[in-house]
Parts: sequence; C-alpha cells; structure tokens
Amino acid sequence: MKSNKNFINFHILMSHSPSCLNRDDMNMQKTAVFGGVNRVRISSQSLKRAIRKSKYYRSHFGEPSTRTRELEMLIPLFIEELHDEFDPDLITKTMKLFVRSKSDDEDDEESEDQEEDSSSSEKKKLAVAPWVLEEIRVLCNIVNAVVLTDEESKKASDKAAKQKGNKKKPEQEFIDDALATKRVKAVGNNIQLIRQAMSSALDIALSGRMATSGLMTSIDGALAVAHVLTTHAVEPQDVDWFTAVDDLVEGAGEVGAGHLDTQQFSSGVFYRYASLNLKQLQVNLGLIPNMESAETLDSRQRALDIARHMFHLLATVVPSAKQQSFAAHNLADFALVSFSDMPISLANAFEKPIKRARDGGFLAPSMLELAAYWERIDTAYGLDEDAAAFRLDDTPWRGEEKRENERCWPSKLKTHAKLAAIETWIANDGAIA
Repeated sequence: MKSNKNFINFHILMSHSPSCLNRDDMNMQKTAVFGGVNRVRISSQSLKRAIRKSKYYRSHFGEPSTRTRELEMLIPLFIEELHDEFDPDLITKTMKLFVRSKSDDEDDEESEDQEEDSSSSEKKKLAVAPWVLEEIRVLCNIVNAVVLTDEESKKASDKAAKQKGNKKKPEQEFIDDALATKRVKAVGNNIQLIRQAMSSALDIALSGRMATSGLMTSIDGALAVAHVLTTHAVEPQDVDWFTAVDDLVEGAGEVGAGHLDTQQFSSGVFYRYASLNLKQLQVNLGLIPNMESAETLDSRQRALDIARHMFHLLATVVPSAKQQSFAAHNLADFALVSFSDMPISLANAFEKPIKRARDGGFLAPSMLELAAYWERIDTAYGLDEDAAAFRLDDTPWRGEEKRENERCWPSKLKTHAKLAAIETWIANDGAIA
C-alpha cells in the first residue's frame, strides 16, 4: 500500500571517530547546549554544502548552481556559454536586471563626496546567491522579446518632462526604467517556465532561494535540514597539540618545531534530521503549477526518486573539514525514515542526554531511544506514519542488555540490513516492492 503522504522525515545516527568536522570563526569546534549539556554540532550549511559538492550528487543530480556574489566574474562565464544564442550586451543587461534593486535609484541621488567605487557598491548590495545557466538562457529570451509600445515610451518621456528641481534625470533613464519594469512583469508571467529551467540545478529546488528584487525569483526550499547534534554530552573536548618540523632547519642540525598549534577534536554519535516536502519539490521543479495543484503520478515519482537519492546522501556524506588530519569517513549506523503529513523532528529523544551503555558506547542506546521515541510520538499523536529503518548491525545489542533491548524495539518498525532496501522503499512511496 502506497503512502501518498506529503512529507518524508529522515532520521540518521552516525558515529564519528575523533574529528573536527565544523569550526567557528575562532577555529573552535562548533557546539550547542541542548538539554542543559554541551553537544558537538555540525551546522546544516556545512552538511548541505558537503552534499552539494559530493561525487554522488553530481552523478545523480548533475552540476549544482554556481553560488557567488561576484557578478563581474560570473557575467563573462555566462557570455562564453551563451554567445552563440545571444548578444553579449543582452546577457549583461539581463543579469544586471536580475539583481536590480530599489537602492540603485537611491544611489543615483548621492552627492559626489558620498560616491564610492561602483564595484564596491555593487558588492554591498549582492549576497551570495545561486545562479543557473539555463535560467539565464530563459530570462534572456523573455527580456529580448519585451519592447515598449509608442504609448509606453511617451508616458515615460512625459514623466521625465515633469521633473522639478536641480537633479533631473535624463529622459532615457525613465524609458529604461519603464522597460525594466515591463521586463520584470514579463518574468512574473513566465514563472512556470523559469522554474522548469531551474530544475537543471536541483540544489535550488531543495534549499530554496531568497530574492527581494529584480528578476531573481524567490524559491521556498523543499528540504529542511537541522543542525547535527551529538545524542550525548561531549565535555570537555579534546585538544590536539601538534607541531610541524622544518626539514631544512632540521637538516642544518637545529632541533625543535617550525610551527606549534592546537586543534579541538572530539568523537560521538550524531543525530541528523531532514524533512522533504514532496509537493513543494514538485512546484519548485515546475512539475505542477502551485501548491494547490494536484500531483500527477509522474510528478510524484520524480520527487520520490530525488528523495531516495537524498536519503543516500544524508546517510553517507560527511563534511570535509580537517579530514586529511582525522579521516573520519564514517557512514550511518542507523536510519529511520517515515512518510508523514507534517515535518516531525525526533531530536527530543535526546533532550535527556544518552548515557553510555554498561558495556560501552553510545550507539546502541541512541538507536533504541530514537526508535522508542518515534513509536511514542506516532502513537500519542495518532500519526499512523509509514516508517522503515536501516540498521547496519542487525543484532547490535550485546551482553546483558541484549534481551531487554530486543524486547523494547518497536514491533511496527520494519528494520532492514541494507541501505538500498530503504532507498527502494522510498522510491516505491512507502510500499514494499
């Protein structure tokens, strides 16, 4: 029986060997207080970037968007790609319109002593944003097709003639503004086409994009990713005191290090959570017009295929920070996936920090607590979720705790020993093939 529920919740437990996978501006390992104790943290941005840059992502989703604020560097790249289709001046104008804002007009009114370098001013206005070649191609076609009627040109000229004061703008600026406004409106009338163009960079459909002006369209992200936290307290963190020996100095008979430094590191069991809005994903990909539209079998299957690969990425991808020093290339030990009518985090399973098992380790009690908490939530709220789990070790319980833990494991939660089984289950909309 297929699920037909709109949200897929991904709950991952991954035990990392000693490492420092995410650092702050002070080069300290990122942390967070949860349940009154200190946890090691990996930011959602760090995890999403690692996913976006992974070989698996590129193999199954293609190239991600280009994220930059350096418009003057990006424009030549797109001109090179599109020079056979559009005039370079049109490409440049389109991309300038892409980020045009109200503040542009305000800058024109600044006095000469307040003026600053144009490139510096532009950088202040731009944030790092995702850019997609196919989207620019579609926008160029739209922009190229828009012209002002004689009536619209006359209206702009009349507006210029009515200016008062000493700071009068040239008539052409009014005409250009009218043309830009009409182009922006034309873009708004072709949102579906633009969304389909953006589907070539899946990361925008997943993570979204915020825009406040110009031709850049705002996208509500379909994938919500939480900051990754250890299921248990980690305090104090370990510190690696390391040295770098200068080979040439050493060869000259001197002793001692050429460089001394320290680096925080730790180990632990980390809880990853992400939620995928299947319908929002279909809208973002241009498969259906809006959230009120009905899904089609093809559009939902496309979203499910993406979801299966996203699950694989969440279970296998690790941020690259300090990996040459620590090599914490660990994979998921446990994963619980559910189809639901709403996004549901299970982080509160670890609000009370997990205690080490009697025979050692945090993994087994973390797995048990996550599964048990899911069952309590599912029962208490009457969610009736379709759920399945992957467990790396089909018999993880050891020693005296084995019998008790197996008894406490939720009978409703079907457990698989292979990651691929859960991927297939997701692609089949929660149905067993």
